[in-house]
Amino acid sequence: MHFFRLALCAAVAVAGVAPASALAFADKPIKMIVPAPPGGTIDVMARIVSDQLSRDIGQPVVVENKPGAGGAIAVKYLLSQPADGQALMVTASNVLTEVPHVLKGGFDPLKDVKPLSLMALSSMLFICSPQFPARDAKEAIAYVKAHPGQVSYASYSAGTASQYAGAILNKTAGLDMQHVPYPGSAPALAQLMGGQVPLMFDGAVTSRNLIAAGKVRLLAVATKTRLPEFPNVPTLAELGYPQLNFSNWTGVIASSQMPAPLAEKIHAALQKVAANAAVRERLIGAGFEPMPERSLAQAQSELREEYDRNADIVKTFDIKLN
Repeated sequence: MHFFRLALCAAVAVAGVAPASALAFADKPIKMIVPAPPGGTIDVMARIVSDQLSRDIGQPVVVENKPGAGGAIAVKYLLSQPADGQALMVTASNVLTEVPHVLKGGFDPLKDVKPLSLMALSSMLFICSPQFPARDAKEAIAYVKAHPGQVSYASYSAGTASQYAGAILNKTAGLDMQHVPYPGSAPALAQLMGGQVPLMFDGAVTSRNLIAAGKVRLLAVATKTRLPEFPNVPTLAELGYPQLNFSNWTGVIASSQMPAPLAEKIHAALQKVAANAAVRERLIGAGFEPMPERSLAQAQSELREEYDRNADIVKTFDIKLN
């Protein structure tokens, strides 16, 4: 009888953890690597995803920020770890599809990594410091044109869409803005708010609260259509610059050496996170646009398409690090 009671208790205990164990793909804490400083777009996503993933799989998910070299430091660190699911990376697509065209980071984004889940989009905004004498993009462009070589624009990293957008605007509008790269959105935005650099292309996630607080001014959106959050703000396409259409996806990647069955299991766990109502609410509240589910094959295809598109942009607009 004593043995029966022990067996029954054990069965109940197993049943109690079944939901987590069914999703679990690791038996110890997981590293969630972030190729950017705390507080930026990728870091915000990483902490939202990690919180829920930890609850779902019953293991701690620890965020590790490893900024630098356009994301290459973080990617190479990921690739140095065993491909057993204990080390994953949250990244924006620019680390894989933009930066490698102008900065050789020592990895091949199409061969060395695989996307496990594309979770949300972050759209690009054209913003300025409160001191800048322009109320909208049309006035800003006119001002820069009247002051050739005297106006600079910040980017959150060299070789990203934040730089691409400024380079494209320079060429298509006949401007001569000077590019000033920073190691992430937070330091660039600090300089923008202080007026040390007047213009910037930044993601909606990191700049939206500053716009609402009047600490930076929104001039236009660099997307194909207007954003629901800013319905009265025109797109740069409306102003005659359709090439300025940038929305980065943010999601989770792993080493391409990860076995396919494990990748599928982690993909399923991440899609459960992405479908969680509380997670979606937090993502939308942070300025992200949740994405419909993609299979692993579809995610890999989108990675290649975006990589090829940016290769054309770099060639067409002769984009260099600075």
